Amino acid sequence: MEQAIVAYGHTETPRLAKDMPLKDLTVTQDETFTGGLCLITMDPESNFIILEQLAQARDQTTWNDLMAPALAQLKCRVIQSTSDEAPGLLAYVEHYLEAHHSPDLFHVQHELVKAVSGPMATKERAAQKAVTEATEQLDRLQSAPPSAGDEPEKRRPSRPPQDPTSLEQAEQVLDAARREHNRLAAQREQVKASLRGIGHDYHFVDLERGVRRNGQLIASDIQAHIEQIRTIAQHEGLSQSCLARIEKAERVVPKMRATIEFVSGYVGRQVAQLDVTPPVSFAMHAKLIPSYYLDRVAETRTLSAGAPLRALAERLRAPLFAVGGALSALSPEAQAHFQSEAKRLAAVFQRSSANVEGRNGSLSLRFSTGHFCQIILI
Repeated sequence: MEQAIVAYGHTETPRLAKDMPLKDLTVTQDETFTGGLCLITMDPESNFIILEQLAQARDQTTWNDLMAPALAQLKCRVIQSTSDEAPGLLAYVEHYLEAHHSPDLFHVQHELVKAVSGPMATKERAAQKAVTEATEQLDRLQSAPPSAGDEPEKRRPSRPPQDPTSLEQAEQVLDAARREHNRLAAQREQVKASLRGIGHDYHFVDLERGVRRNGQLIASDIQAHIEQIRTIAQHEGLSQSCLARIEKAERVVPKMRATIEFVSGYVGRQVAQLDVTPPVSFAMHAKLIPSYYLDRVAETRTLSAGAPLRALAERLRAPLFAVGGALSALSPEAQAHFQSEAKRLAAVFQRSSANVEGRNGSLSLRFSTGHFCQIILI
């Protein structure tokens, strides 16, 4: 069955590609190790598998040796690749594809999770254990209180007691343990909020206001979240290796800014090529493209969580086609064309390579090359 699917893809891809128009393409790429080293490239919009092949190495030359014949079948120009920071893959994108590399958001967040969230969770568990032990000690003292005539066991001044010897002392120990646990829990929540904030801020469009954002502002916001995480790590005395991981994630921030600027520049050039009036150009940049971007984000969320994004998208888009709107005087064919272009341009910003992460044999069957071939070649 699998051999038949592969054979079908080998025959159908060149047949369908023969009459396709030239298409600018963003790809997602990864190296997986299920059943051996495998190099993978996919189109994130259609999940079309451009390359999925076992390899002996993952350097830039090997990537090119496998990708060149795969791309030669398609009338595509790769303008952007989204992946992790694997050196061979980065070198291939720069030297052979001569395309922009977009960093994967997940790998930035994951590096910070490994740096801080794990060690902080360990500290919080230890603090919770201290609360449990202090509670049990207080319960024991309360259930068997000493008589009025009893005196605490004498001890040498240099040896502190291992356990509280009075109810008052036990209560103080428990209170201190609870405060420490609550403090650590609050710190962990702050780390989680900063991690979520990085994901929330790294968008081409502001998700609350529906306006385009610039790379400098986005990078500044992300940097502020990382600084907050670093401050917590330093305050908690986390290891040097933890701080090094934070610095590793931080080094990707300029690439995130560059990606926003690359997308903005590409979108600007594409809209300019439409040769439209200034009001229509403004409507495309400020309203139509952001509205379809919000729709894309809404598709990644639950129905209830995506509802506000879809509502905002509709508020941006509907007035453009209403009487007196910037696109209302255009023909239905022109309106449909601009909508199609806006959807395409809204998809240029690609911050995740999740569709190629961890692929294996069962996913290969699910995302059959032949099935998606027709989608990418449209």
